[in-house]
Amino acid sequence: MLFTSYAFPGFMAVLFLLYYLIPGRFQWKLLLAASYLFYFMAGPSWLLYILTTTATVYLAALRMEKMGLQQKSYLKAHREQLSKEEKKAYKDRVKAGQWRWLLACLLLNLGILAVVKYSNFAISNVNGLLRAAGSHRQLGFWDIALPMGISFYTFQALGYLIDVYRGTVAAEHNPFKLALFVSFFPQLIQGPISRFGDLARSLYEEHAFEARRFCFGLERILWGYFKKLVIADRILTGVNTIIRDPGTYRGAWVFVGMMFYALELYADFTGGIDITIGIAQALGIGVKENFNRPYFSKSVKEYWRRWHITMGTWFTDYIFYPISVCKPMLRLSRSARARLGENIGKRVPIYLSSFAVWLATGIWHGASWNFVVWGLGNWVVLMISQELEPLYARFHSRFDVQGTGGFRLFQVLRTILVMSCLRTFDCYRDVPLTFRMFGTLFTEHNWQILWDGSLLGIGLGGVDYGVLLAGLAALVAVSLLQRGGSVRERIAAKPYPVRFLLWYGLFLAVLLAGAYGIGYDASQFIYNQF
Repeated sequence: MLFTSYAFPGFMAVLFLLYYLIPGRFQWKLLLAASYLFYFMAGPSWLLYILTTTATVYLAALRMEKMGLQQKSYLKAHREQLSKEEKKAYKDRVKAGQWRWLLACLLLNLGILAVVKYSNFAISNVNGLLRAAGSHRQLGFWDIALPMGISFYTFQALGYLIDVYRGTVAAEHNPFKLALFVSFFPQLIQGPISRFGDLARSLYEEHAFEARRFCFGLERILWGYFKKLVIADRILTGVNTIIRDPGTYRGAWVFVGMMFYALELYADFTGGIDITIGIAQALGIGVKENFNRPYFSKSVKEYWRRWHITMGTWFTDYIFYPISVCKPMLRLSRSARARLGENIGKRVPIYLSSFAVWLATGIWHGASWNFVVWGLGNWVVLMISQELEPLYARFHSRFDVQGTGGFRLFQVLRTILVMSCLRTFDCYRDVPLTFRMFGTLFTEHNWQILWDGSLLGIGLGGVDYGVLLAGLAALVAVSLLQRGGSVRERIAAKPYPVRFLLWYGLFLAVLLAGAYGIGYDASQFIYNQF
């Protein structure tokens, strides 16, 4: 069941009604039942995967916590008899035992993710190597369906487990509460990737109905549907026309395609997140924001602090920092400083840890070489930008343009262009083809398509472009207004007729201008595939 299916509003209406009618102590239990029903309707057999992740993480976390408590009890009882060295040795043994439990659970769950998501990718590469070696033998592909949201709930569950190992959160002793944290259905499709310490309290506590909070949640949901149905699904027609016929749509069409895709991806992904956060808010549950006006970023580094924030912080906290400060990396850094000099040596941990993060980010997005190249492309751009910072500083010391409106606009447009160029790997899904199509931007001079009416021949008419321009204007206006605080708070302060006209107008826009597919179900969200 998709957020954009006609069944979903009915599902949510029943849930909202029951949620606020039943006693508060049963609310989280109702959410657990709704989450598993939602997942069951997506694929009954997929329940086995999420149950396995929940059970193994639950048991491993409890075991690590028990080992920690036994350590405290033992040290307290023997604090007089044990020397400092003996205490340290005992702590090290306990920590090693906890590490073994953590590692076993990580390998199991990441192994499940790897098998269902990457096995056919690995087989295709093995087959390619066999063909290159002249062998006629080919391995058969596995018929494994990718469970909905497996990347999101796996990372969320493993983040909780690592936090228990680090001692930053206590292990959850109620298996059903942990099951709700892992399976909370609004987040299953495309995140955000929540931390247990952030989500748990509001997820389990009782919530009385508050009209203002509930209405704010519904307004956020409506805004998400506007982004998805009116903007993303409408421009999708033009994007598909261009990228699915690379033989016809070359040169300037590649530029049009990547710009259209930038708008589609933003409206699709943020629209889904708005729906998720809106549902949670209507239920009284606090979910972290996942976007912070990324297309206003003045650099790629800033962009990635604003785009898919929870994924970025997850990779930073659980991959970048552990790798950059691990003992082998510190030894490598010392060796590099001794042999290559201080300036290069101190960069080694940063470069290698960042490489690991962006390689993992690319692989996380999809089992295909185009995503790997996309991830490493981001790493190259970020590392080059970091190395050029002294040059930027000298430029700004000579030319006083920093902070001017014109230069800020240049920085924003430059960032959008760089990120759109990198996303061509996401569009064409084939690395050699992507490079060839990108090359036609400079070899085929057909920029007249931008003004000679050719844009009306890709499945979008004049009305479609009018709707898209109005939608884009609304996105920009809301983003600009958000810099001054919550837009919904400001609308709530307006007289009732103004509020009614704004929200009823938005509802009509979704109803009348939304792009709907067969059976009046809109297309799935782009991040469903991840």
